[in-house]
Amino acid sequence: MKIRIKSVGFTLRQQLAAMVQEKVHKFKRLCGDVISVEVQFTLDSPGAAVNKVCGIRLVIRGYDMMSQARSNSFEAAVSKAVEALERQIEKRKKKQRKQLLYLPAYL
Repeated sequence: MKIRIKSVGFTLRQQLAAMVQEKVHKFKRLCGDVISVEVQFTLDSPGAAVNKVCGIRLVIRGYDMMSQARSNSFEAAVSKAVEALERQIEKRKKKQRKQLLYLPAYL
């Protein structure tokens, strides 16, 4: 699984990159067919209090999942975006299980 971290308009701190690596690594355990994870950090309008945005794109075989979160710190935005992707993965797994239950017996 490849992890690509990109920051737009500022330089990324090493602690933030390490935290992202740690948080995102659990997607491999939750969903075995993950190809890559792309994380992008951006700053919105500088006058706003909640101006830090984290977008995560999870590339899975045959399917991509995306999540974007906004907060007053990048760490909180990463946590929100990861939680949203975890919910999407659970939803996808539930849908796949349901499809397997209703497959015809002759297949």
